[in-house]
Amino acid sequence: MPLIVCELGINHGGSLSVAKKMVDLAHINGSDAIKNQTHILDAEMVDEAKKVIPSNANKSIYRVIKENCMSFDNEIKLKKYVESKKMIYLSTPFSKEAALKLNELGIKAFKIGSGECNNLPLIEIISKFKKPIILSTGLNDLKSIKESVKIIEKNKINYALLHCISEYPAHYKNLKLDYIYTLKKNFPKAIVGYSDHSIGITPCISALAKGASIIEKHFTDSKQRKGPDIICSMDSKELFFLKKSAEIVYFSNGSNKKMSKIEKKTADFAFASVVSIKNINKGEKLSKNNIWVKRPGLGDFLAGDFKKLLGKTTKKFIVKNNFIKKNEIYKK
Repeated sequence: MPLIVCELGINHGGSLSVAKKMVDLAHINGSDAIKNQTHILDAEMVDEAKKVIPSNANKSIYRVIKENCMSFDNEIKLKKYVESKKMIYLSTPFSKEAALKLNELGIKAFKIGSGECNNLPLIEIISKFKKPIILSTGLNDLKSIKESVKIIEKNKINYALLHCISEYPAHYKNLKLDYIYTLKKNFPKAIVGYSDHSIGITPCISALAKGASIIEKHFTDSKQRKGPDIICSMDSKELFFLKKSAEIVYFSNGSNKKMSKIEKKTADFAFASVVSIKNINKGEKLSKNNIWVKRPGLGDFLAGDFKKLLGKTTKKFIVKNNFIKKNEIYKK
C-alpha cells in the first residue's frame, strides 16, 4: 500500500496542542506518517533572509519561520505523541544542527526537502546516520538529483525520491506528473513518490495511478487557519478520501491478467460455443451451412475453435441447436 504522509510543516503555528489536534485527525482518517519541520533559526539562516519574502507570504521567510516554528522541547513531545498512535514520525531538518538533534532524538527516517535536495554537505551528514531518506526533488533537475543520490547510494541507504513542484500553491498545469516515470527510469533503486503543493487531492490520485508509492501533502485541521501553506493543505475529509483512493488505486493496478473466478461465471454466459444450426446427419462434414456460434460458452468448442471444426466428419446424428461435442466428430 502507498504511504500517506501528512505534512504539518508550520501549519500548527508552533503550538503543540494544535499539532496534537492535527495528529488526532490525521490518525482517525488514515494517515500513515506525520511530518514536522525542525527549524533552528540562527543555524539555518543569516540576516539576509530577513529581506527575502516568499511568493506565498507578505513577510520575510525569517519572520514566517520564527513566528510558526516549534521548539525542540515540544517536538520531542510531538514525536512521542505521534508514535503513541502507531504512526511514523518524520521531520525535515534545515540545518546541520537540526539533523544532529533529530538523530539524537531517535528519528527512524529523515525527510529532506526540495530546498535541501542540492545541499550536498547536509546530505553527506544525514547519510552518515545510516537511516532511510525521503528526498523531495522540487527545484532540482536530473543532474542535481543524481549528485545527491550518488551520496546516498554510496552510504548504502534505502531511499525514496518524491517528485515535487515547489510552487505554493502549484497550478495543476505545472505539475508534470509524468516525471514520476522519469525518476523510476533513472533511479531503479529508489522508491518513487509525490510531494504535492496543489489545491485539492486530484493530482495525488493521478500520481498514485502513475505508480507513486508515497504521497506527501500538507495537512491542517481547518482551512480557516492562517499560514502560507494552508491554501495547499488538505483537511481531514480530503485525507479520508485520499486514503481510500490510495487503497483502490493500489489494488486495481497490476499487469498479470488472468480470468478470475467471478469472470469465469461471466464467461459461461458471455462466451459463445460452436453449435449446430440444422440437423446434421452421421458422416456429414461440418461447414458454415450447418454450424455456427451461439451463447452460452459451456460447449466443448468455443467460438475460437470454429474454423478448425470446418471439414470435420460427424460420427453420429446431431440435432439442430445443440452444442457440437467432442465425441460426435472424428479428430481427423
